[in-house]
Amino acid sequence: MSDPSLIHNTQAEQHSIKPTNVDPVMPSYPWLHHYDAGVPRQLDIPERSLTSILDNAAKNYPHQTAFIYYGNRISYAQFSNLANRFAIELQRLGVQKGDRVAIALPNIPQFPIAFFGTLRVGAVAVPTNPLYTEREMQHQLADSGAKVLVVLDRFYPIVRNIRQQTSLEQIIVTSPADFLPPLLQKLYPLSLRGTKQPQLPLTKREVAQDPGLHFMQPFLKSRTKGGIELFHLPVHIQGNDLAILQYTGGTTGLSKGAMLTHRNVLANAMQTRYWVPRVKDGTEITLCVTPLFHAYGLTVGMNLSILAAATMVLLPQFKAKDVLEAVHRYHPSMFPGIPTMYVAIMREAEKHPEYLKSVKYCISGASPLAAKIQADFEKITSGKLVEGYGLSEAAPVTHCNPLSDQCRNGSIGLPVPDVEAAIINSITGTSLPAGEVGEIVVKGPNIMQGYWQRTTETQEMFINGWMRTGDIGKMDEDGFFYVVERAKDMIIASGFNVYPREIEEVLFQHPAIAEAAVAGVPDSYRGETVAAFIVLKEGFTPSEKLEQEIVLFCKQQLAAYKVPKRLEFRDQLPKSIIGKVLRRELRKQT
Repeated sequence: MSDPSLIHNTQAEQHSIKPTNVDPVMPSYPWLHHYDAGVPRQLDIPERSLTSILDNAAKNYPHQTAFIYYGNRISYAQFSNLANRFAIELQRLGVQKGDRVAIALPNIPQFPIAFFGTLRVGAVAVPTNPLYTEREMQHQLADSGAKVLVVLDRFYPIVRNIRQQTSLEQIIVTSPADFLPPLLQKLYPLSLRGTKQPQLPLTKREVAQDPGLHFMQPFLKSRTKGGIELFHLPVHIQGNDLAILQYTGGTTGLSKGAMLTHRNVLANAMQTRYWVPRVKDGTEITLCVTPLFHAYGLTVGMNLSILAAATMVLLPQFKAKDVLEAVHRYHPSMFPGIPTMYVAIMREAEKHPEYLKSVKYCISGASPLAAKIQADFEKITSGKLVEGYGLSEAAPVTHCNPLSDQCRNGSIGLPVPDVEAAIINSITGTSLPAGEVGEIVVKGPNIMQGYWQRTTETQEMFINGWMRTGDIGKMDEDGFFYVVERAKDMIIASGFNVYPREIEEVLFQHPAIAEAAVAGVPDSYRGETVAAFIVLKEGFTPSEKLEQEIVLFCKQQLAAYKVPKRLEFRDQLPKSIIGKVLRRELRKQT
């Protein structure tokens, strides 16, 4: 494993002074007095592998449904067995403890199977967005040094084009249809009609000719010798062993891998599980539509559910109609999501609001939760919808509002058990009293070890054991925290973090663009949307056709949520006295 002293929050660059001798210790923990009844003040985080939560669920609730995928049900005993079989095959391919295995899959059964199979052999999981472009995928695969990639068959052509620029030795392909019920398997090809397909799709002949290419489905078949099923060789895994490289964006435009140990991720699963003490083990149902490759979906959707032996309803993409049908059919009690999801669901449920009555607990993350959205959703469901807060580097949850009348709208809530939080002066590093605005810093057992192979950025991120979030906020007298301003320049569009520098670098590659600046502007649906402000080179004239060409150019280089939704042509961009583009001025002008 790489040196664990490696990370830096996206905003360390903004601090002209980086103090090293100030420890912003909180004099007290007022938030503890406002925990819901039954929420522990401290947790006993065991020094063991994250896979222990699946081991326990399979042992104590073997026949409980682990996940439902379009009607197909898989029990916890089956889930554990499939993860074991996948682990066996990884070992057969030469995967050893510490090797990185990238998983570029949506919310289908193969994701949790591959994820826990990877951890069971002591390898490091690298969750990756399956919709990434070649440029984005190549960076994460190369940066992580991934030895194995698990990817959808229809997206393999992207991997084929970048394979030589990575360290990949083995590629395992799978299909969303593999775990569908028989009838839906037959209908699946029809669902792809009209969708954009990559060039030169993967063929069985190509797999047969390439010893580094494999189909996942045969991996999950029982491997026996003399009638006795073969299990993978025991691998000793400790709590401080690296479990996940969770990639996050950065102001430099390069995503960085947050190093999370087994104990880090296990701690956050426990912190979020025990934040909802009324959840009963072996009885709850979780709607998992928030992507599992995202830190929020991974912990609050998957790991929390497994820890509580809950049933996960897996949906590979968010479509309001499909989500409403799933809620009506399976009656989930837990629904982690983002504000835009709740808005879309309420719109879809206008004629049948009773469909949502099963929902009891919703933790909203990734972007601010408006008071009206919260009130309307709680009225329809009679459940609780509260705002939480975190970042990938914290696995990710650090704060959450109580799931009771103690909830305070506009606040990100209280630090969860075992998390300490403070407000500091960004320049001096000294702690600030309640009510004063400064930078939010956190510490706890869920905080990452650093950024993968980025020692300098790691050192800039931490201050005497506290991790800087880069977000500006305040704490009230009761210990509730508030975000006053999100990390400088970062855009949160539909719950996804978007970093302007990355988009600007793509825009600057267009032959017609002389200058470009990207900023987030308010959007009633997405919370924020991406706006690009462009100065053209001499000889080019603003036009609708040119605007369409620039958007298409961005689509070829960026994931859909990063592509600018608004383009404005300008004669010049507002700049500081030293020539730095002032994004805050652009936001004011929109």
